[in-house]
Amino acid sequence: MFGPHVPSVPASAVPDDIYLLDVREDDEWAAGHAPAAHHLPMTELPGRLSEVPDDREVAVICRSGGRSAQVVAYLLRNGWDQVRNVEGGMGDWATAGHPVVTDDGQPGRVV
Repeated sequence: MFGPHVPSVPASAVPDDIYLLDVREDDEWAAGHAPAAHHLPMTELPGRLSEVPDDREVAVICRSGGRSAQVVAYLLRNGWDQVRNVEGGMGDWATAGHPVVTDDGQPGRVV
């Protein structure tokens, strides 16, 4: 579905120092996100590719892993080689005990 192989990482094993790219929609982000994540909705990615670093590891996350897998495949086709999909998305992120917050730092939720 996403090409020959989409590299991935379990939500429980995402390194603290990785660039975490959240590709969910604005309402999903507002409800709750990883504290250090960078928000770039999937639909805006083609016009904002320059915002995604290509010189370090990038982990892409969405709600359940489907959209982020598509984004990883897209980035791989466009020259990124240090990019991985976060398996299970924000659902698995929260289940693994990682924090989910709102923009003002309050506890958030995954929608």
